[in-house]
Amino acid sequence: MASSLIHNPNSADAVDDVNAAHSLSTVINGSAHTADNAGSASCFVISDDSDHSFSHSVNASNPKKRKYGSESGNGSSSEDDGSVSILKSPKLSTIPLLVQPIRSVKSSEYETHFSSSSLKVENLTGLEVVPYISPMEDNLEDECKDNPLSCRQFWKAGDYEGNCNGHPISSSAFAELLDNSLDEVCNGATYVNIDMLINERDGSRMLLIEDNGGGMCPDKMRRCMSLGYSSKRNMPNTIGQYGNGFKTSTMRLGADVIVFSRSNGSDQRGSTQSIGMLSYTFLRETGKEDIVVPMVDFEFKEDCWSKMMRSEDDWNRNLEIIAQWSPYSIEELLEQFNFVKDHGTRIIIYNLWEDDEDHLELDFDTDLHDIQIRGVNRDEKNIKMAQQYPNSRHYLTYRHSLRIYASILYLSLPSGFRIILRGKDVEHHNLADDLMLTKEIIYKPHQLPVKAIKKQSDVIVTIGFVKDARSHIDVQGFNVYHKNRLIKPFWRIWNPAGSDGRGVVGVLEANFVEPAHDKQGFEKTIVLSRLESRLIQFQKDYW
Repeated sequence: MASSLIHNPNSADAVDDVNAAHSLSTVINGSAHTADNAGSASCFVISDDSDHSFSHSVNASNPKKRKYGSESGNGSSSEDDGSVSILKSPKLSTIPLLVQPIRSVKSSEYETHFSSSSLKVENLTGLEVVPYISPMEDNLEDECKDNPLSCRQFWKAGDYEGNCNGHPISSSAFAELLDNSLDEVCNGATYVNIDMLINERDGSRMLLIEDNGGGMCPDKMRRCMSLGYSSKRNMPNTIGQYGNGFKTSTMRLGADVIVFSRSNGSDQRGSTQSIGMLSYTFLRETGKEDIVVPMVDFEFKEDCWSKMMRSEDDWNRNLEIIAQWSPYSIEELLEQFNFVKDHGTRIIIYNLWEDDEDHLELDFDTDLHDIQIRGVNRDEKNIKMAQQYPNSRHYLTYRHSLRIYASILYLSLPSGFRIILRGKDVEHHNLADDLMLTKEIIYKPHQLPVKAIKKQSDVIVTIGFVKDARSHIDVQGFNVYHKNRLIKPFWRIWNPAGSDGRGVVGVLEANFVEPAHDKQGFEKTIVLSRLESRLIQFQKDYW
């Protein structure tokens, strides 16, 4: 599935993007003939002016969506319709700066170890995103050592894979991205949309995750796309806390990701919009030893989008890299903000990982309103049983169906918030509704003498028989949530000989135990051990 762009960075598409970059430079710098009378602050939209320019006509009725200009000036245009033409320039060096530079710094300046993979995080100012990545491990297969780009399997991708080993299955990576969107409810988010897109450059499939939350300012965008930083660590009622969820989840799903985000700004700064790209393909093909994340930023002022700059040379490189290694030309990059509208974030993951049989790990074809996962998590026998026993459907299919998994991922959803998967709303499901003869048991967390764990209120454990238990379906275990988020689905902790405990399912929210960094389990602590012992006893007593 590797695109022609991966194997040939000098392909026609890449050349077209550089030419498009030439075009963009002429209009912002006032060198295009239609911009000569407009001054340095001309706002522009993309239009077809000659046989050599890339063509697209854009309506400038909403200046916040369409207009772009230089950093100074009144934002007026020489054209009656508020637009000027974009022509090609013979030199790429004339492209103006839209972004603060990304530079490499010595690893000795600052480093923070966050996992055993020896990943280092460099000194992060508001303008730098350059974590160090460790050398490729020796146990890679020979073909991937010789040519890593020929390996489209996640587990053969070398050191890049080491950065996202917290997500052994794709569903947990999706959960991280859904968490981020749900956390944006406090900033006005009303939906998260997940869909499939087609990369028009090579015909491959891409993954879209977008929400209409508050978006990210340039500084927040850089923190989001660097490793080991989190603004949610001490925020109540938010799920993210380790600072690596976005990076590790997107890396787990595909080799490359591009992010478009628009923020309403603050009292100190107006609305901003940013484009950032984290590309394994680019890093590998160019032999980078550091993780370089090119970004470009705009600020909305004086009725148009103005570039945010520091160094023209650095921005030239950033724009050229994004245009060459992303699925979009310069024109198309700017058009993505039309989908974002007033505020929000649009994430596109491309060069999706394949399995050992050279099929995409993600199955978009079996169900056009679902995204399913190929491999060991998909059990055809369970799929057939789910049709016969609907009350056990979530247990039988959550491992491979994103629609089923998302429906039980949260104990509850905020009023009015929608999870939209491939054009169809995900219907929230309470697992307790699948139970009969239910019983509520009060569990009092035992507090340690130290202040490491805050005082918690009593926990209600709902336990009962799954309604299909009379058919001897082997369903059992506790569904343990933390801060509304499912951490351990159908946690089977009692494993007696014979059929004891079969059909007994429990649901509880345990905010007094800490989830592991991948949010697929809990930290091994005394508090967790005590909870586990009590849940086993609850199941035995109920049985």
